[in-house]
Amino acid sequence: MTLDDILASLFETRSTIDRDGPILSGQGSLPDGQVIHVLGFTDGEELGVDHAVALAARVIDIAAGIDDAPILFLVDSSSQKMSRRDELMGLSEYLSHLAKCLFLAQGAGHPTVGLLYGGSAAGAFIATALSCETLVALPGAQPAVMDLPSMSRVTKLPLEVLKQKAEATPVFAPGLDNLAKMGAIAEIWDPTQPLSTQLMALVGRPFEGDVRSRLGLARGGRLKAGAIADRIVALAVAHG
Repeated sequence: MTLDDILASLFETRSTIDRDGPILSGQGSLPDGQVIHVLGFTDGEELGVDHAVALAARVIDIAAGIDDAPILFLVDSSSQKMSRRDELMGLSEYLSHLAKCLFLAQGAGHPTVGLLYGGSAAGAFIATALSCETLVALPGAQPAVMDLPSMSRVTKLPLEVLKQKAEATPVFAPGLDNLAKMGAIAEIWDPTQPLSTQLMALVGRPFEGDVRSRLGLARGGRLKAGAIADRIVALAVAHG
């Protein structure tokens, strides 16, 4: 689906969404009248300092508002912008700031839903789609926290070893199905059905917080993460 197809399936003509280069911002309303704040980073662009600041400002404006409407964040990006300028300005801090702003909005009562419909990788993926409370995707989306060649350079493990590991566990394997198995992606939506209906069903359910480790356990993709995280929390509380 193209971006225009997605917006039409979500809101038909019930939206006022502006585009500033790859950045989307505005509002739409679902068939049941639910208002949705819409943000987006699109066109397969690299996420740089200027983009991160602009998106964070929009999130802060929403968090400071008087409503508690959900935020839908549409994502089709490349990786973070690894230019000399952006790196010297401290790109990682700007990406972290964007993620923190999304957490701020959640704390202010705005459920955040990421919709991955294209590609996204590395820091750009983490600061946008993965920083949303719930992440859904459309078939054909191409997420990757880190591809195997990059993982090989970082871990110093041979690429063939990592390929073998990727066949045995989703943790080492990029791609939509593997991230769904790990619980990072909560749902893969059906593009043949109205996306508005699927979004209404999602935002109509009580949000339970971060359930990714629980989903990963149930789907066989992350067997230990939830238990380890729970143990750490218990130890921290006991010694707090």
